Amino acid sequence: MQPLATLLGWTLVVLACILAAWITTRYIWSTSQAERRAAHLMREIFSPQEMRQLFWRGYVDIPSTLAPSRVYRVPRSNGYVQVRENGRIIMGLCLQPVERLPRADVVVLHKLMIEAQEEFYLQTANKFRYFDL
Repeated sequence: MQPLATLLGWTLVVLACILAAWITTRYIWSTSQAERRAAHLMREIFSPQEMRQLFWRGYVDIPSTLAPSRVYRVPRSNGYVQVRENGRIIMGLCLQPVERLPRADVVVLHKLMIEAQEEFYLQTANKFRYFDL
């Protein structure tokens, strides 16, 4: 009886490990596939200059369509979007999608919203004022 229980126990352990490895592999593969697609979309939408700025500086400056002296500085990593006028930060904006998206998709989202519907972008985002001390 003891060898049968041991064999059954080890079989369950092996099956649990296989199931965990399968779930983990599928999760990692789908996440990396989403990241690859997002990076490809970004390369199609952003100009070479914007891609260089994003890669080397960690942010991309998107010019305002409403105010000629305004620029939106969108970070590559998580963080607030800086609103700059005449080179000075005037406020920070926080606007995130409800569902988790690859970071490259979020950067593209900011760019497209600013360029297409800047007023709606400003109305929707949470605003944080910057003060010079």
